[in-house]
Amino acid sequence: MTTTQHHETQIVADPEVPLIRIIREFDAPPEKVFRAHTDRDLVAQWTGPSSTQTRIDEWDCRTGGSWRYVSVHEGQEYGFHGSFHEVRPDELIVQTFTFDGMPDGVALEKLVLEDLGNGRTRLTATSLCDSFADRDAMLSSGMDVGVNEGYEKLDELLSRS
Repeated sequence: MTTTQHHETQIVADPEVPLIRIIREFDAPPEKVFRAHTDRDLVAQWTGPSSTQTRIDEWDCRTGGSWRYVSVHEGQEYGFHGSFHEVRPDELIVQTFTFDGMPDGVALEKLVLEDLGNGRTRLTATSLCDSFADRDAMLSSGMDVGVNEGYEKLDELLSRS
């Protein structure tokens, strides 16, 4: 029986600008981590907390495409949507992110994948929010649980593929 190693996820609020930075390493090459972030079926398997199910309503992961998914928790639905501004295989995704419950709050997100060699990847994701209040609301919403549990599920998914 193999045990999947879970790496620490760093979630940092920038004190100068309303930005959240997430840094995480994975025991998989960039192409596998990229595919897990761009393949509709794979995204649905790992996104969000373990207590939720993710339903992908729209997924056109290409430069100029758009996306929408819904997290379902105890019968409640929480929708999220955005646009893909730049998608570069195995290295970069730039997108917008909006929670349906706060339609005026749009974050600009950038996900960069760095090849560490030996089949390992460092993911650095940034979310630039409209204001410090929006950033702090995102941080206090339980985002850390969704990110940490989601990446643990992603570790498991990457170890099987």
